[in-house]
Amino acid sequence: MDLSRELAKYSQELTYEKIPPEVVEFTKLCILDYFGSAIAGSNKVPVQMISELVKEMGGSEQASLFTGGKSSAINAALVNGAASHVVELDDIHKGSIIHAATVVIPAALAVAQWKKLSGKELITAIVIGYEVCFRIGEAVSPSHYYYWHNTATCGTFGAAIAAAKLLHLTEDEMVFALGNAGTQAAGLWEFIVDGAMTKQLHSGKAAMNGVLAALLAHKGFTGPRKILEGDRGFFKAMSDQYDASKITEGLGKEFKILENSFKIHASCRHTHHAIDLLIEIFQERRPTFEEIESITVKSYKAAIDITDNDDPTTEYAAKFSLQFCSALAILTGSAGLADFNESTLWDSQIRQLLKKVHVSIDPHINANYPEQWGATVEVVLANGETIHKQSDFPKGDPENAVTAEELIDKFTNMTNEISDIKKQQIIRDILALEFIESAESVMAN
Repeated sequence: MDLSRELAKYSQELTYEKIPPEVVEFTKLCILDYFGSAIAGSNKVPVQMISELVKEMGGSEQASLFTGGKSSAINAALVNGAASHVVELDDIHKGSIIHAATVVIPAALAVAQWKKLSGKELITAIVIGYEVCFRIGEAVSPSHYYYWHNTATCGTFGAAIAAAKLLHLTEDEMVFALGNAGTQAAGLWEFIVDGAMTKQLHSGKAAMNGVLAALLAHKGFTGPRKILEGDRGFFKAMSDQYDASKITEGLGKEFKILENSFKIHASCRHTHHAIDLLIEIFQERRPTFEEIESITVKSYKAAIDITDNDDPTTEYAAKFSLQFCSALAILTGSAGLADFNESTLWDSQIRQLLKKVHVSIDPHINANYPEQWGATVEVVLANGETIHKQSDFPKGDPENAVTAEELIDKFTNMTNEISDIKKQQIIRDILALEFIESAESVMAN
């Protein structure tokens, strides 16, 4: 079986009319959530650096930048992909370990705005992009994830197929687009060691490379037809174990975007299970710094691999420190956008308490990953009391879902830099996206 061709056929055949209403509604919430993250991240230093470089290099004014102004569709995908990933509040899919919004949506939005395509076309392309990258991510996870950042690698395929759908590529051209997306797939986890800015490059380049692959395919530029399963392809080169059946199992019969999760804490998703539980303890007991003797967090291997850091030295590194996030959550009862800053990073009580947070792998929890992103926490108090909490699904997973109203509130709270009138216009436009004739109007806000 030619896996790229199967994905291309699926993408060719799916039309807006074949998407159930509940999928349309859910997709619009994913888009709104993306806009919130992109607006919140647009003024962050790494994003501003990328934006400045793009403006220095120049580009046809085809699509809007969340940092202001316009540039080429490729450059817009780069900047807007970076913007939506920096505050760590973008969506996540458990099975594939991908933040799809930050790569698929900026790629699709840039092309749709440039070509003045309809809201229905944009929704369809995003649904397809999520489907494709989720399936590829599931096929190679979790082994791929140790060295490779799935959002950057697998996400490139989703960006490419979404752009390809909007450019009305033929089936062969879609195969070529996927081939050249795969050969550009990259993104190593080494940045978490020192909290480097590289993660924003990951999402921006994945979106940009996806658009580039689709545009080249549109001109007849060929790509490898078996980029996934080939002897020197993506699966064998970048994972110790893979399951090719994940690509086609149920393809066209389900909509994997409905499996998407939303983040309510502004940190790595692998810290959210513990944050949820420790905020519960804060709300129930309000333990003081002096009362807490120790905190033990047990979880799955990937969570420990990515977030075991008891000495974060930057705000961004703190978001990837399970120890820091645990101390922050139990002492403040919050881990939102405003809670990660230089003040909390160097707060004396948080710094002392994070050294009392012990993290380890629980074999049972690890066996259920990635279907469940679970954790247990144990808090020992000075009076000898021990508090136990356990969770299989962080808040925001489909099994522990947030409501549409909560996501609208999240968007409102994330976008304090813009006026209330502008916020409400964006909400109205996105929630009525299927009735909008041109994506240009959405970005005009």
